[in-house]
Amino acid sequence: MYITPGGFAALKEEFRALLHVERPQVTREVSEAAAQGDRSENAEYIYGKRRLAEIDRRLRFLGKRLDSLQIINPAHTEDKTRVFFGARVVAEDVETGASHTFELVGADETDAKLRRISISSPVGQALLSKQVGDVLTVFVPKGEWELCILSISYPSE
Repeated sequence: MYITPGGFAALKEEFRALLHVERPQVTREVSEAAAQGDRSENAEYIYGKRRLAEIDRRLRFLGKRLDSLQIINPAHTEDKTRVFFGARVVAEDVETGASHTFELVGADETDAKLRRISISSPVGQALLSKQVGDVLTVFVPKGEWELCILSISYPSE
């Protein structure tokens, strides 16, 4: 389970914010709601307890996840002529000629709007180890998708 240094920092910040900011705030709100009396019909109390459970669940997940992730800095990739983790790839749809840009990241960093795709996705797997000029076929829900790699780049330090 790979992650970029930026992605790891974002998860650590989420963990810190949940633990030191949001959880104490929700705990205070639940305590105040509990002091108002009948808890069975107190929406603020019920919602607060649910939110605390969600926060605790996310904290447990993040704690385990952060311990199991391997940080890979794409800037240190030795062979920059091939597609590996962290690469930014510009590829052309062979059929339509449309250009697509992808950045291969870990599952925790994917963002469709930013074209950050998981290294384990069908497109990510198809791109791995390819070079500029390679044509690859990706099997997607709509069928086959042929792409030709136009460029490969990696972030600098």
